[in-house]
Amino acid sequence: MLPSFFKTQSRFLTMTLAVVMAFSLAACSSSDEELVVDQQEVMSSEREGITEGAALSDIYDESLSNPTAGSQSDLVVNVGDRVFFGYDRYDLSSQARATLENQARWLSQYPTLNVTVEGHADERGTREYNLALGDRRANSVKNYLIALGVSPSRIQTISYGKERPAVPGSNSTSWSQNRRSVTKIN
Repeated sequence: MLPSFFKTQSRFLTMTLAVVMAFSLAACSSSDEELVVDQQEVMSSEREGITEGAALSDIYDESLSNPTAGSQSDLVVNVGDRVFFGYDRYDLSSQARATLENQARWLSQYPTLNVTVEGHADERGTREYNLALGDRRANSVKNYLIALGVSPSRIQTISYGKERPAVPGSNSTSWSQNRRSVTKIN
């Protein structure tokens, strides 16, 4: 019998492989143009993965079927913890703004919570360029949350550039999911 840590890791790997295979099949049937992945579709697949025990949002111990109010899983399930960006872009789409408006409302319910906004990029480009792009993405999100009334002292930013892909792979489907910002509770 495996310890629970290894069971969780095994489930995570199984779900990650299933998600990667599904997106790989979708990419094979698409044209050479970059795919535009609907944010809700990505969030839905991540929620399913987390529900099955995968930790796609670094949530290992909390149940997503009944998240604790004010927790990271509450943010993921009821609001959405990430927004996506176009290739080489850091401006917010209307869908990203809607998610961030929901995040700002959620944060106003929990005034003692502080967050870190992570900026990420896909694998293309140099490490330095992607760190700078991730920083611009994280700050774009931070500035919008501030404009919506969230105190600047509650928001930190960090850029991971291309160092922490959500989905491994060198195709447009993977790239579109890796161009993101993620809001994490501190």
